[in-house]
Amino acid sequence: MSENQNLLAEQRRSLILDEVRRRGGVRVNELTRKLGVSDMTVRRDLDALARQGVLEKVHGGAVPVVEASTHEPGFEAKSGLELTAKEDIARAAAKLVAPGAAIALSGGTTTYALAQQLLDVPDLTVVTNSVRVADVFHAAQRTSGPRQGAATVVLTGGVRTPSDSLVGPVADQAIAALHFDLLFLGVHGISVEAGLSTPNLAEAETNRRLVQSARRVVVVADHTKWGKVGLSSFAALEQIDTLVTDAGLPQEARGVVTDHLRRLVVAGEPEPDEDEDV
Repeated sequence: MSENQNLLAEQRRSLILDEVRRRGGVRVNELTRKLGVSDMTVRRDLDALARQGVLEKVHGGAVPVVEASTHEPGFEAKSGLELTAKEDIARAAAKLVAPGAAIALSGGTTTYALAQQLLDVPDLTVVTNSVRVADVFHAAQRTSGPRQGAATVVLTGGVRTPSDSLVGPVADQAIAALHFDLLFLGVHGISVEAGLSTPNLAEAETNRRLVQSARRVVVVADHTKWGKVGLSSFAALEQIDTLVTDAGLPQEARGVVTDHLRRLVVAGEPEPDEDEDV
């Protein structure tokens, strides 16, 4: 991390969290030197990150929280993390959607950000098991009224998870009867060994159905999801066509991804072949 007096709070906290995870812990005085801010500012940032449950404050600094593979943060807890990265990923992923396409969006805060980027894409059919994603489209229709080209939204039934996804037999049956051009999939974790994983067993099964019903699968995940493993795997990397991520993904991980996936899109960076289709 380089010193920067003008970092926004969100940027500082993202840098702090990356440093804590990379090193296994940091001290307040180290962060003040690297970020060029006061002790008080760093302590406020650590307090905010501790409230989100992503690190633990200790005397003089902070250490990472070791999550159980079954730990499933709620939507609100996750929505405050990596905001800029998620918005960048959402903008990049939206470019993959053609007017008139039938798409599916799984639950998650990154797919929620993507939904907001898709409001102006005409004639979409959107299948989702996310209450939050469906609300984005419904709220837009309530605000602007009926309009030509507005998305048709299909919300599956099911049992609601802490991340506001609908899962279980009802959702699985609804998804199994459908077919869509593109699936945009948010994930809890992604790794070579475990593939895509989630701490929720029912959500894993619903995600498997989503993958099976999609012609092409696009994972939208910020760099902090790399190397994380939840309780249940639901897809191997080879089942994924495209990963859309942010510039924080390490070069080593990028090489691994490109060995297993057909396409890697890093938001804000040019692709080797910009004319390649999804």
